[in-house]
Amino acid sequence: MSRVKSDSPTAVTDVHTGSKMQRVIYVTYLIAVLDITWMFLQFSITPYLAKKLGFDTLWIGYLQTMVGVVQLLGGPIFGRFADLFGARAAMCLSCAASVVYYGLLAIADSPLMLFIHKLPAVLMHGLPGAQMVVTDLTEPDKRADALGKLGLCFGIGMVAGSTLGGTLSTRYGETFAACVAAGGSFISFLLVWTFIPKHTKIQAPQDNTDKKSNAKSVFDLGEITRLMKFPGVAKTFTVKIISGLPSGIFQVMFSVIAMNFFQLAPEQNGYLMAYFGIVSMVIQGGVIGRLTSKYSENSLLLLSIGMSSLVGLAQVFMANVFQFCFIVLPMMFSLSVFNIITDSMLTKTVPSSDTGTMLGLCASVQSLLRTIGPTIGGFLYHNYGVASFGFIQFVVNMVVFVFMLRNMVNSKDEHRE
Repeated sequence: MSRVKSDSPTAVTDVHTGSKMQRVIYVTYLIAVLDITWMFLQFSITPYLAKKLGFDTLWIGYLQTMVGVVQLLGGPIFGRFADLFGARAAMCLSCAASVVYYGLLAIADSPLMLFIHKLPAVLMHGLPGAQMVVTDLTEPDKRADALGKLGLCFGIGMVAGSTLGGTLSTRYGETFAACVAAGGSFISFLLVWTFIPKHTKIQAPQDNTDKKSNAKSVFDLGEITRLMKFPGVAKTFTVKIISGLPSGIFQVMFSVIAMNFFQLAPEQNGYLMAYFGIVSMVIQGGVIGRLTSKYSENSLLLLSIGMSSLVGLAQVFMANVFQFCFIVLPMMFSLSVFNIITDSMLTKTVPSSDTGTMLGLCASVQSLLRTIGPTIGGFLYHNYGVASFGFIQFVVNMVVFVFMLRNMVNSKDEHRE
């Protein structure tokens, strides 16, 4: 496999020819699998390492909040950086930050070091980087399906990372597992540098003069927030935040739930996360593409929100991990459809030159949920138990569902008139 050359306007156009475009997309999928693998490897060992270092549930929540804060700050800037300097530079930056992140985790031997190792996460946006490449190289009408295939990569990485993390930490310790993740991230860096073209957008890249004049705009909040003024963006973002908050709280607290409520050992937790990944692979690889070809994105968004509400109701009555395994099926379906459809809708509302920034903003929504989720989740868990997560998810998503259904009905009535 040869490297795709793209340092000239001709090369940028050439990237969009059939065989080269597919090659770049396939390599991007591979890089995404590796990035998610190391991320879930880390997810499966960090709570147990934190517990060994004396962290309780509240302090684990603070640790997760810190990751959310730094990625919330870095997400939009990362997207803007990718729009200005190209996908390769942005993804290399993310991979380099990952090497440092996992390296620091490997040597973390105190609570302070465990917090310090989270700082490089401000630049760790591997999945949004992969989404930027796929978005640039696919047509708008095929974008949801392509992002769904990227979601399949997420599932593969979740299975591999969770299983590998649980096995390595049990047999060789958390330090060895973190070193494996650091080495794997360096391999991802080499793949990005070798196979991802410098620019993936149809527009010719800027010359050096333009780059120098626009370098400061990477940190220009006005350039980032102006995207919220495009029609439909603010509404979709509001739905993404409000509807995603309850499930986001449950996700960030799941490591605590698995450890304390389900009483799972690290290896058992790894197997459960692998089960999540298998379900996600089936849904995002084999179901979402068919749904997007038959139904409108608005209808699918409404379906995902309604199903999320029912999942919350089921979580209220959940008593053990066996019951949770059944709830995972509709839960993963609603989460997958919701995230892919909202990302697809948002990238279609802005010019192609701004899709990176928009995907950075989408990533910042997840970071926002991880920022406020642990604090809210820790309070709910300590005072009301696991059932409170499901109750809030049921109520919030039911309200959003009714609101959106009413808007769709009113919109149809207006078109008829």
